[in-house]
Amino acid sequence: MEPNQIKGANFLDILFDGRNKEYGAYELRKTYNRRVVKSMVVMGSVVVLVLVGGVVMGLGKGKRVAKPFDESEFILQTVKDPQPIVTPPPPKVVQPQVATRIFTPPLIVKTDVKPNEVPPENKDLDDVKIGTVNKDGAKDGDIVGPPAGDGGVSNVVETPKKQESDEPLMVVEIDASYPGGMPAWARFMNKNLRYPEEAMNQGVGGTVLVQFVVDLEGNVSDVKVVSGPENGGLREEAERVIKRSGKWVPAIQNGRHVKAYRRQPVTFVPTPEN
Repeated sequence: MEPNQIKGANFLDILFDGRNKEYGAYELRKTYNRRVVKSMVVMGSVVVLVLVGGVVMGLGKGKRVAKPFDESEFILQTVKDPQPIVTPPPPKVVQPQVATRIFTPPLIVKTDVKPNEVPPENKDLDDVKIGTVNKDGAKDGDIVGPPAGDGGVSNVVETPKKQESDEPLMVVEIDASYPGGMPAWARFMNKNLRYPEEAMNQGVGGTVLVQFVVDLEGNVSDVKVVSGPENGGLREEAERVIKRSGKWVPAIQNGRHVKAYRRQPVTFVPTPEN
């Protein structure tokens, strides 16, 4: 489209300039307003026809008048309250008389014994209740006798006592610790640890791992070196310091103190101050 034609051209012509107008979009947009007006006219005509048809159909019918209310056509009846339903009580079950027999432990006393009064045998007491008088009645088979004993021994089974092992535990919930924690342990090591002169001259250093046992009272025993430099005397010095460490706080397992192993590293750092 030439620049001088833009001012007088339609918006759709500018929009579709150089495009395929025969594709359909151009025609639909160009006739959009006309199709909307046509639709509104058709819908309005349908609404008007429906309203006019309803008015015409109603003109031929007479006006309906409601019939006046006549009280004589209605008779009110008295409603009686329903009789309550009474449930008869269940029949009373008469319990049969249970046979009883007199039975008391025999006592050796001096008294007049009636010749006709013989105590019953044990088998006669299986299906009866023990009482103070003799009565005839139904057999009582619901009585459960007490468990048989074994000569007066109590039937209560006591829980066997657990044998405490004297072997120290390898793995525990809380390891044994030095009293006062790490600050106290550092003060003890600074005061008691001596760097061996041989190791200092050779420039030997490293960490010596010492294993020992802490019992229930916190005593240290079975001290031995597990790993560390083998020359310079570092192992011997670490073992000596652990033996001089005094009592420890015992390890804890299941909420109580136990005898357990403890592994404590002792580190030697060669410096000129040593």
